[in-house]
Amino acid sequence: MSRAPLPRPLLGWPLLPLPDSRGTIGHPTLEESVRQSIQVILRTRPGEQLMRPRFGGGLERFVNEQNTIATRRRIRELITDSLERWEQRIILDRVEVTEHPDRPTHVRVVIGYRLRRTGALEQVGLSMNLDG
Repeated sequence: MSRAPLPRPLLGWPLLPLPDSRGTIGHPTLEESVRQSIQVILRTRPGEQLMRPRFGGGLERFVNEQNTIATRRRIRELITDSLERWEQRIILDRVEVTEHPDRPTHVRVVIGYRLRRTGALEQVGLSMNLDG
């Protein structure tokens, strides 16, 4: 009596990529990997990851804060400190946090950096609503 094969699980441990229809596994480029890492660092609250209690920036802590010069300066400092600590593949050139001209509760963030390996100039931008 033969058994039918079990269906392949959608998730496994460790979380590994699944091959596409051609049987190949796609890997992000260095540039894309760094952009994804920056997003993860800034969105992760310290204490959220097991075994890495200090990892992350936790930008959400600024939700419900006033859009003032002091708040924007604290956001800039948090981004700078977090990326310099947790993303060693980049050289941070600038972090700009400015008011959104048409939306008083929003800030614009522009992060300019160079990839250490290639020297390529890169930039990531985001908008953040402080009003919650």
